[in-house]
Amino acid sequence: MKQIVIVGGGAGGLELATRLGDSLGRKRLAEITLIDANRTHLWKPLLHEVASGSLDTGHEALSYRAHSSEHHYYFRMGQMVGLDKTNQTLTLAPLLDHHGKEILGERLVHYDYLVMATGARSNDFGLSSVREHCHTLDSAQEAEDFHLTFLNRFMQFSEAANQHALTNHHDQTPPEPVRVAIVGAGATGVELAAELCNAVERLEKFGIKAIHPSSLQVTIIEATDRILPALPESLAAKAEQVLKEHGVDIRTQTMIKDVQAQQLITADQTLQADLLVWAAGVKAPKFLSELGLPTNRIHQIEIDANLQVKGESAIFAIGDCASLIQGAGEQARPVPSLAQAAHQMAATCATNLQALIDGQPLTSFLYHDHGSLLSLSRFQTFGSVLDELFKKNWMLEGKIAHWAYASLYRQHQMTLHGLGRMVWILLAAFIERRVKPKLKLY
Repeated sequence: MKQIVIVGGGAGGLELATRLGDSLGRKRLAEITLIDANRTHLWKPLLHEVASGSLDTGHEALSYRAHSSEHHYYFRMGQMVGLDKTNQTLTLAPLLDHHGKEILGERLVHYDYLVMATGARSNDFGLSSVREHCHTLDSAQEAEDFHLTFLNRFMQFSEAANQHALTNHHDQTPPEPVRVAIVGAGATGVELAAELCNAVERLEKFGIKAIHPSSLQVTIIEATDRILPALPESLAAKAEQVLKEHGVDIRTQTMIKDVQAQQLITADQTLQADLLVWAAGVKAPKFLSELGLPTNRIHQIEIDANLQVKGESAIFAIGDCASLIQGAGEQARPVPSLAQAAHQMAATCATNLQALIDGQPLTSFLYHDHGSLLSLSRFQTFGSVLDELFKKNWMLEGKIAHWAYASLYRQHQMTLHGLGRMVWILLAAFIERRVKPKLKLY
């Protein structure tokens, strides 16, 4: 029986494991193994909502172990650290518990076909101090860490404001607001800014004393000449207007030269902030460039049109960790690091692995851009959707755009769970919205 090993349980890797498990695994035509360093999966585009408290990971996280038992693949917890292409084995680092004690030693995993789907992180552009002083939103754990820090900072603010009011009865000067600086004005940075503004309004409604919208000052710093460079300029302008209406300070054409504790240093000034968030760029894990596979300058694995690693017939790569150039000449463009690209790659990779086992020719991958949608919390949702029939971009706004945005996550859930369970998930979500607080306060 062929051994198919998938490294990385993100959007692409988990969808691929589910597809292969439901087809090859269920019929015992291949043994499917998914490897991830975490116990649970959370759709990465939701992490800005986790950071603000708008979404509870306890409700949305998926257990790899439980899911694997229902979809005929095997889950192994671990972190890949080495690859032996000659013997077709990969090495997993020792597994430690939450106290740092070793549970399992270093392990070897054999494969006949290997799929790399490790995802990517924000790009620090060589600034070593970013990881030390900035929050990043590359995992659910990081998003939860920022959320708790954000709540704690507002508890300090509320207490200080109350003490000031008690001891200075005649001084009506409001205390300095909590300052959050976000580096990067892509979708993550912009959506996070909106969610934080919404969170502060929710805190006020939950009765936390001295908290009101002006208690927060959010600044977005972007190196290019406008926010949301991947979206049409008209939509970016609308997003900027909404953000400014809620007090967000937007600074474009501003390059960060250095990062220190609560400070962002540019060419001509130093920006002070209580919390720093780095949401700029994309870079694959560095260890990918140490495996003997072809990689680009940001450690993405270079693949061909069949999603196979260049020069390798038994190794594939999909999602954010893969680099694929499509088109020729001036039309040549890399497949973007987006959830919709990972979703499409997972479907094609599943088809090609099935074809290899059946002795059939492989299918070339062709990325289809279905448009972009942006949610500024409950304030506004808009975007552009490509109509493939008429080859036209339709601009969406308001409730229709909100439903389209929500459907992206539901499509991911449909792939993972199927229609029957999806109905129950929607029902549970409907009930939770009516019985749970609209903001996570823990």
